[in-house]
Amino acid sequence: MTFGSGSKQIDVNGPLPQARDAATPTTASDYYHVGVDIGSTTVKIAVFDPQYSTLLHKEYTKHLSDIKTAVVNLFHGARGVLTGRRATILFAGSGAVGVSKALGLSFIQEVIACTEAVERYAPQTDVAIELGGEDAKITYFGKLPEQRMNGTCAGGTGSFIDQMAALLQTDAAGLNELARAHQRIYPIASRCGVFAKTDMQPLLNEGAAREDIAASVLQAVVNQTIGGLACGKPIRGKVAFLGGPLFFLSELRARFIETLHLDAARGEVVFPPDSHYFVAIGAALASHEEAAYPWEEIIARLPGMAKRLESTPTHLPPMFASEDEYRAFCARHDQHQVEKRPLEEHTGDCYLGIDAGSTTTKLALVDGSGRLLYSHYGSNQANPLRSTTDALGALYEKLPPGARIAYSCVTGYGE
Repeated sequence: MTFGSGSKQIDVNGPLPQARDAATPTTASDYYHVGVDIGSTTVKIAVFDPQYSTLLHKEYTKHLSDIKTAVVNLFHGARGVLTGRRATILFAGSGAVGVSKALGLSFIQEVIACTEAVERYAPQTDVAIELGGEDAKITYFGKLPEQRMNGTCAGGTGSFIDQMAALLQTDAAGLNELARAHQRIYPIASRCGVFAKTDMQPLLNEGAAREDIAASVLQAVVNQTIGGLACGKPIRGKVAFLGGPLFFLSELRARFIETLHLDAARGEVVFPPDSHYFVAIGAALASHEEAAYPWEEIIARLPGMAKRLESTPTHLPPMFASEDEYRAFCARHDQHQVEKRPLEEHTGDCYLGIDAGSTTTKLALVDGSGRLLYSHYGSNQANPLRSTTDALGALYEKLPPGARIAYSCVTGYGE
């Protein structure tokens, strides 16, 4: 299927326009167009030629909570295309307001920017589902467009997937690969990571297949998006899947497609190329009404941006007003310590406590007076039974011949 204006046609099922030689000459009136999306976990940039016929440059990277450095690197990475050019630019995303102000440039709301990209590159879309690092959005298109976005919680977003993957000792890509081989789906909460772990830990303890748990996590994301945002409003017609998690995780898309009963053969699944760039692309599309600046001038503003952002008071007051106050705090709390005794000096009965938690395993061995003889704290590696037996093995290797574990007790999720 193609669309476009005039004689320019774009295949929406093929790739977006590919990069051309950055040295291609343009006239002085030709301004390039730049969109920057600063999300909760990633930064993206998209650069178009003056006629919006070619996506000249794109970059997608995690900012690791250091937005200033990530933006500087992003802008320098575009110099090969934009040096010697004038460009219009718009910022979008949850982390872009402060950066755009510090640079003296304009901002556009991310849902509006994404809508710009959808209307141009996937105009057949009836509903768009977009998942980001810490947000989720559903946009209903038609005569009366309606946009919905999560508010106070990052449950069911990219960050949630990362947390659940870590519990399975893998990353998001590994979770996706595990989910390919699943046989069944378990109910797992997704509104909160704590609730999800509460559901996952018993499954791990009982030996459920990691592949099934991985697919269940992705299904939980689907349930949270549909239940929390659609709130009963049907998701029908041609559905576009946008954002990083839906671009990189094929099994997450598959869970949505199955749950929504979408038929790819009838064109109900819309998965545009570069869909994880759509907010940045939309910002670039909307930037044509902005003033154009030489790229060198924008680069020159970067040091000032960093200083202005650093001078913005965003931190809480210190917990301690002075070093003396901190030392007094430490001295006061150091008075309350668990009394300890070397294990090798102990003979007779001792008592063992085991805390098999949702993510860690803890052991404490005490004598008859409550003095701590031995302790262990470590990750359960998503296998509480194995981590506990390993910890007990290490304890017995150090237990002196004259010591005897008289009683033991277990608590925690893995009891």
